[in-house]
Amino acid sequence: MERVVFVYTTYPSIVEAEQAGRMLVERRLCACVNILPGMISYYQWRGAVERGDEAVMIIKTRAGLAEVVRAAVKEMHTYTTPAILVIPIEAVDADYHAWILAETRESEAAATNAKE
Repeated sequence: MERVVFVYTTYPSIVEAEQAGRMLVERRLCACVNILPGMISYYQWRGAVERGDEAVMIIKTRAGLAEVVRAAVKEMHTYTTPAILVIPIEAVDADYHAWILAETRESEAAATNAKE
């Protein structure tokens, strides 16, 4: 049975995160997104320490869609180098696992549709 993964990313605003999250769910690339507003990030960028207010997004999907999700996030992201991390899930409740699989497109169909 196909594994579940989380795709972690951040956005510069809750508005951008919500737009991206809704699109991912509508396209059935994921079963769910969690958006956590109000994160403060410090990071190195082009030789300087930067501070940013961000929103975290956790995308719940099947492993076979991870690359399609990564590409979709990157395509619509406003950051030059967005954080996009695919995190394998060690264990998941059987009913929740079945729900994620049921609510997402199978990887073959997603790959075909992503090319269109």
